[in-house]
Amino acid sequence: MNRRQLIQFFAGLGAVAALVSAPAFAQDKPIKIGVTGGPHAEIMEQVKKLLDKDGVKLQIVEFSDYIQPNAALAAGDLDANSYQHQPYLDDQVKNRGYKLVSVGTTITFPMGVYSKKIKSLSELKAGDRIGVPNDPTNGGRALLLLQEQGVIKLRADAGLKATALDVVDNPKKVKIIELDAAQLPRSLDDFAAAVINGNFAESAGLSPTKNGIAVEAGKGPYVNVIAVRTEDKDKPWVAKLIKAYHSPEIKKFVLEKYKNSVVTSW
Repeated sequence: MNRRQLIQFFAGLGAVAALVSAPAFAQDKPIKIGVTGGPHAEIMEQVKKLLDKDGVKLQIVEFSDYIQPNAALAAGDLDANSYQHQPYLDDQVKNRGYKLVSVGTTITFPMGVYSKKIKSLSELKAGDRIGVPNDPTNGGRALLLLQEQGVIKLRADAGLKATALDVVDNPKKVKIIELDAAQLPRSLDDFAAAVINGNFAESAGLSPTKNGIAVEAGKGPYVNVIAVRTEDKDKPWVAKLIKAYHSPEIKKFVLEKYKNSVVTSW
């Protein structure tokens, strides 16, 4: 074997080694996805089982707030996250400069109003305190629900990011108290009522259809999404993740476990 043939032989060996080692490396490095507790985490556990069958390892990292999953994803500590709706992601990208993008829709949690003190919002008294999430998109969503229920009226151009400053009519002079979304279920005793995101309500054992004294309309822009860094959106594992999430098996799991409290987007 002459020198040229030897070079070609060893080059061929190198190419074969690369083909053999590449899948093994991918297997050894799981995809890290951030979720919030409750349905997002529970559904992702089912997605993990499906991905295992497809040869994709998934590591689920659970968070207790809305801020950290995007920060961790942007910093490279996660490969993806699944916990937020599109308006919240858009707000984070705009205000924090994150290079993140949604790659698929997941589920919708109808936002509800809950109370341990009243059975209907018509029972609100002058000066009663109502808790709402303190982040811009979910706070605006809560105020729109209170407007829909006739508790307050907002400026016509307030939009999805309405704040308490946009309230132009408040017949019962209720006090809007902003609090971290995750804290609202635990602080329900402190309010006449609180507007709580569906995932945190579910985690606290509250169902909008069973326990809510008011629930937002089913249609709207608040479907949740899976987000990744922009640079990763076309990677093969992303397509596999979405395919597993959008499977009939996951749809069946959501329907049987959560009934009408969680709605699938596919």
